[in-house]
Amino acid sequence: MATLAQPAGPFALGAFSAPGGEPFPGLLARERVLDLSRALDRAPSGTRAVVERWEETLPELHALAEDDTQAWLPLEDLRVHAPIEPRQIFQSGANYRQHVIDLEVAHRSPDDPRTVEEARAEIAAIMDRRAAEDLPYVFIGLPTTIAGPYDDVVLPSWAQQPDWELELAAVIARPTYRVTVAEALDHVAGYTVANDLTDRATVFRRDMKAIGTDWLRCKNAPGFTPLGPWLVPAGSIGDPGDLRVTLKLNGDTMQDESTKDMLFGVARLVSYISRTSRLLPGDLVLTGSPAGNGIHWGRLLRDGDVMEGSITGLGVQRTRCVAEGAA
Repeated sequence: MATLAQPAGPFALGAFSAPGGEPFPGLLARERVLDLSRALDRAPSGTRAVVERWEETLPELHALAEDDTQAWLPLEDLRVHAPIEPRQIFQSGANYRQHVIDLEVAHRSPDDPRTVEEARAEIAAIMDRRAAEDLPYVFIGLPTTIAGPYDDVVLPSWAQQPDWELELAAVIARPTYRVTVAEALDHVAGYTVANDLTDRATVFRRDMKAIGTDWLRCKNAPGFTPLGPWLVPAGSIGDPGDLRVTLKLNGDTMQDESTKDMLFGVARLVSYISRTSRLLPGDLVLTGSPAGNGIHWGRLLRDGDVMEGSITGLGVQRTRCVAEGAA
């Protein structure tokens, strides 16, 4: 049974299934769901197929959301899956100013002669310079990490320091290549919630430090990206640079920050990525995670933990951690 959480605006998109049934693309409005594979003439096979025709379909979705003659289903009777299946996932790291400052200060060398205040001031200046030079840090992830917003998260036996990273995710609406910052948001269909889990123990290679980070190992285990619950149209969100990102662990608030703290907003990230790569409809751009990760608190994920992640207007995801072999 889904957790009821009405998103911002008149409707949102998602992927749903009835007990024993196959997932279908759905329109969520007023805690009820319409099967878009039946309601739309083109019978989309999934949410991505809806997004691929976003501009022409959006007016139809608005009309359907107000149509009480349709065959609506109660949300509480359905299973909620990840709202979209991306072909590509672009992930931004070190994108929240306060988060980066906190981590750098916490991990400075024991013989660092600077006071905490001096270190914070110096690191803050570096972050501001980086933002001014327009150099986001972006890497790529695998679609096989995507899981539903209420699915269990299996912690692999090799993951010694599994950590949470709640993030705003932008969903691309159409092929996007070499767009300007001014054009970038026109290429975003909407937004959703992503928890970009990371095993801190395998972020850096121990066998050859010159290689640097190992994103394949630390971030790409199956189910390491719980996504959703909904894809909320961009027009219902307003300013993606002013949303609250909150993660609770077993009821205790661990992350609680505004996207105002991002060094690079959605438009700058999409534009930057498009200079190198061609983004496709349904692709995800993860915008980084704010301060309050487990490594900051000295408390990493373990069997039985429950994470509850929310972002203003995008709903709430709730996932339980299960140790591998105990699932």
